[in-house]
Amino acid sequence: MGGYNYQAERPFVFTEEGQVMFLKIRDTAKLLLDKSGAVSCARLISGCTGSSWSMLACVDRLVELRELAEVPNPYSSAGLDRLFIAGSRP
Repeated sequence: MGGYNYQAERPFVFTEEGQVMFLKIRDTAKLLLDKSGAVSCARLISGCTGSSWSMLACVDRLVELRELAEVPNPYSSAGLDRLFIAGSRP
């Protein structure tokens, strides 16, 4: 059994269902970052339903677009414990 692989999951983000999920996660990220300045992956995806890997792919796409920047979490390497701040999108 394989683990999460962004490159394998990435095509989902560009489907109609993926775009709905991506936009929901992006909007949640903007809202939470405006309130607190940082957000965990678990909070980003808490309002979504579907495959966890699809949700993680949406988050990783936001990183890829530089809308989110990941902050190293020295306390956990779990995917849901990943931490993010606003990215440096031009």
